[in-house]
Amino acid sequence: MGLGSIGFPSMILILVVALIIFGPSKLPEIGKAFGHTLKEFKHATRDLMDSDQDTKKR
Repeated sequence: MGLGSIGFPSMILILVVALIIFGPSKLPEIGKAFGHTLKEFKHATRDLMDSDQDTKKR
């Protein structure tokens, strides 16, 4: 169960709740931080998979 299983209405609900909790001025900062975190996670995962494949080749 990943982000693919979240429908459009659920995403709208999450956005509305985030607007209520954080306010419209903080959302760009939160989005940027989330994007940076996701990018770092993907990079670390890719590095881990590459090192695992290198170990299997040996």
